[in-house]
Amino acid sequence: MHARCTAMTDAVSLLRSHRESIDRLDAILVYTLGERFKHTQEVGRLKAAHDLPPSDPAREAEQIDRLERLAVEADLDPELAKEFLAFIISKVIRHHEAHRENT
Repeated sequence: MHARCTAMTDAVSLLRSHRESIDRLDAILVYTLGERFKHTQEVGRLKAAHDLPPSDPAREAEQIDRLERLAVEADLDPELAKEFLAFIISKVIRHHEAHRENT
């Protein structure tokens, strides 16, 4: 019975350690997204000021291809990475459209 108790304690400790890492990574993701959106807001302002379209399909396709390659290198499901980027791009385009409407 002692060995089982030790194994359970080890499992709980490992679980706590993984969760702490996940929490740190979530914080990194949130701050990184915040920084990314600061830049995309500036891009939206520039596009609006110079009457450029909110969407750039060629750039978006390049970014999706790039992210797919990075996902493979990072051992991440490329479909997940593409879905994530598509979500971000849709938000960015909406921000850019809003900037255009406000100028």
